[in-house]
Amino acid sequence: MQRIKTFKTLTRAAAAAFFLAVQAVICIGTVYWAVAATLRMEGTAAIVLGALFALPSAYLLTVVTRMAYDAETDPANQ
Repeated sequence: MQRIKTFKTLTRAAAAAFFLAVQAVICIGTVYWAVAATLRMEGTAAIVLGALFALPSAYLLTVVTRMAYDAETDPANQ
């Protein structure tokens, strides 16, 4: 089966990916804030912690985008 790639399905995939990405960023940001506040991190330490959170966050956003694309272009969902 071929994936359905029309403007409609691609915009739906983009909207779903954007919605899920915003939710993920909010959750990751909350965890970052909680850890930084609990450990009383400031300045360089907070930036290093942010860098540690950046790689898993980028991976999560990639996975979310791929899932949204797969779900919205699947012929069974149309």
